[in-house]
Amino acid sequence: MSSALTKTVYLILIIFIGYLFNKKIHSKDQKDGIKILILGLALPATIFIALLKIEFSIEMIIVPALALGFNLMFYFFMHKLPLRNLFNIPEHQYRTLILLIPSLAPGLSCFPFIAEFSGDEPLALAALADVGNKLFVLMIAYTIAMKWFYTRNKIENQTRSSKIKDLLLAMAEEPVNMAIVVAIVMLALGLNFSSLPEFIQMSIDKLSLMMTPLVLLFIGISVKLTRQQVKTITSMLFLRSGFAFLFSAVLLFLLPVKDIGTRLLIVVFIQSACSFWPYAHMVAVGRLEDKNNKQGNGTFDLDFAMNLLACSLPFSVTLILIIYSSGDFFTHTYTIFGSSLMFIVLSAVPLLLTQKRSMESMESLANR
Repeated sequence: MSSALTKTVYLILIIFIGYLFNKKIHSKDQKDGIKILILGLALPATIFIALLKIEFSIEMIIVPALALGFNLMFYFFMHKLPLRNLFNIPEHQYRTLILLIPSLAPGLSCFPFIAEFSGDEPLALAALADVGNKLFVLMIAYTIAMKWFYTRNKIENQTRSSKIKDLLLAMAEEPVNMAIVVAIVMLALGLNFSSLPEFIQMSIDKLSLMMTPLVLLFIGISVKLTRQQVKTITSMLFLRSGFAFLFSAVLLFLLPVKDIGTRLLIVVFIQSACSFWPYAHMVAVGRLEDKNNKQGNGTFDLDFAMNLLACSLPFSVTLILIIYSSGDFFTHTYTIFGSSLMFIVLSAVPLLLTQKRSMESMESLANR
């Protein structure tokens, strides 16, 4: 078994262990304890290290710009098209989809295969592309989530300046945001991770090592799929992959890229699983709603978000493995265009099956 496949199996196995372990987690407080460790320690440490290890030059700005372009394109696509009504998705679940579907988690689902099948140069380009993706998942997605919170909750008696003040205070209360601010200040001063004292580097490294197993266990523990959610998530993942193939095909048609490894990178990078980081923003919004004693459905559906993350990882990993195992099959634009069309059609299958069952039920009632 290759090292990339071995890593994939171990990631999915940890999710499965978490799923088996959920019977031991009896209370919401126990789950919240794991969540606090992730969002308060492991995630900030991981982000802090990643930001301080970025080596960036102005001529390479096109690479992260293209990744950010995909994030923004898919956000506006999800936000503007009437998919919620078409797929009959509850509003708070659809807001969850709008934030999660455009996000990418290449570190978990994509980087191991790029390293295994394409080598160091495409992997370096992928890491650079992830800078644009991180801008979306860490900052833009947070701003969108907070805007929805203020709009939906219609907080009264607040001027624009007081809303900005509350937003800044809410950002300051989140360890993830503080880690980003400190990292940006250090980079602006010409400092990097190795500039820190060794004992601080070691402490942050050890906290960061908790990130992957804790997140995967938490996803497994939190999975509670319903039949309706399986239909919705399956449709959205096929639709996401279909439009990702379309975006890749357009890029390969426009860009003068000849190297097979780089062409495959353009295809697989945006097939990465959905990122965990937008979920952190949803949790922050949930805390604010708890403080305001908000009743009924919140801005986001956190359980649905966990189920989407749990399904997204194996879906993306399987697809990326198929792409790399097919040689140069997915380096041709006509092949990728065809795959795009096929996946978009497949996304409608659960919807068509549901409508067929509904029509059969209505006919059965009419014949009685």
